[in-house]
Amino acid sequence: MTKERTQVADVDRSLYDFTKSEEGYERYADGLTPDIVRAISAKKDEPQWMLDLRLKALDEYHRRPMATNWGPSIAGLDLDHISTYVSPKTKQASSWDDVPADIKDTFERLGIPEAERESLAGVGAQYDSEIVYHNMREEVAKQGVVYTTIEDALHDPTWEPVVHEYFGTLIPMTDHKFAALHYAVWSGGSFVYVPAGVSLDYPLQSYFRLNAQGAGQFEHTLIIVEPGANLHFIEGCSAPKYYEANLHAGAVELFVKDGARLRYSTIENWSKNMYNLNTKRATVGADAKMEWVSGSFGSHVSYLYPTTILAGDRSSCEFTGITFSGATQDLDTGCKVILNGRDTTASVSTKSISKDGGINTFRSSVVVGRHADNARCTVSCQSLMLDNISRSDTIPAMDVRNPTASVGHEATIGRISDDTILYLMSRGCSEQEARTLVVNGFANPVSKDLPMEYAVEMNNLIKLEMEGAIG
Repeated sequence: MTKERTQVADVDRSLYDFTKSEEGYERYADGLTPDIVRAISAKKDEPQWMLDLRLKALDEYHRRPMATNWGPSIAGLDLDHISTYVSPKTKQASSWDDVPADIKDTFERLGIPEAERESLAGVGAQYDSEIVYHNMREEVAKQGVVYTTIEDALHDPTWEPVVHEYFGTLIPMTDHKFAALHYAVWSGGSFVYVPAGVSLDYPLQSYFRLNAQGAGQFEHTLIIVEPGANLHFIEGCSAPKYYEANLHAGAVELFVKDGARLRYSTIENWSKNMYNLNTKRATVGADAKMEWVSGSFGSHVSYLYPTTILAGDRSSCEFTGITFSGATQDLDTGCKVILNGRDTTASVSTKSISKDGGINTFRSSVVVGRHADNARCTVSCQSLMLDNISRSDTIPAMDVRNPTASVGHEATIGRISDDTILYLMSRGCSEQEARTLVVNGFANPVSKDLPMEYAVEMNNLIKLEMEGAIG
């Protein structure tokens, strides 16, 4: 008789949980000191202004107390035992053939080369603290699109002044303690510039893989979409499971100019020992549109609230997200929208799924400025709990300072109907298959907004999680 799987621990997560040796890697000492910050800057041969920014951020980090009255506990995160820089000793490559075999095997197992060939205009792959591979289609480059690393942009006389102008202006180091940490030790990430009027037919993608144990990843993504341009950018994240804390504290700054459109999609499957303390923010010009598509399936604790500032008149924002929390996971996610322009519109639609004692907390913050005449915003939050030991909370906040604005919020929390499961079982499904079908249907609004291969990845993640949902 075959034993029925009843625990998440029984699920084969080998696609993400494999590890590679760190032999020969460069690894800085644990903790956070001026010497470590100077070493990171020196290794990258940065301009003086960047080193000055790093040291100022380090002071800001040490000055700020650790927050204790907000969200899930991060008491298990000890920065004195986190290495802020780990790097394989390899140069950045533009051909997969030039990537070291063990690193290449990692990304091939995650499907990156295949995705690049079939559906991407360009791809960057980061392994621990450094980008190890970066490439873009020649026809895209001929359109004037720039897709490179922040480090390479800092060494280009054309783009260094642009990075200097924008870097750290949308997410200031004073935003919170882990923003300050990010600016002190950031490494890797992407710089994207799309010229006015250029529309990319295929997405760009960056994939972040944290392989090192007891380490942090602090990539910085800076995207500038000029007036009338159109870009879809995809971010993928994963890490193997260890039995000590890892940290992700990246930053994403998005500048969407007048009449432009940017879609930023994320499929995140960090390991369940990860503290994911990421910060993302976009500012949107007149008649421009910002779209977020977010799938969060991993980490032990998450704090993630992408923020959109609708600065220009008639600007708009759509946020579509799904969060899946299982055993040992406490995911505090949501989004913030600031409507400052006239006739601005925002739509937020999120779904969360929790099982095996997992905790989902959705926070939304809507701020309508005094001059945002006729602003419109709707927030919808739906939560599905698969058992009686899981938890789901919704915490909306609305600050409306213009009497002509219209802002609405609705939230529903429920469990899978027994009648639905019985009906599907009567049509030939097993109980596990029936529950998976219901959850996939619940998640469909997110998966339909992703390119096919990423929708398949998200559905596979749901299937892996659901294999332990009975019992």
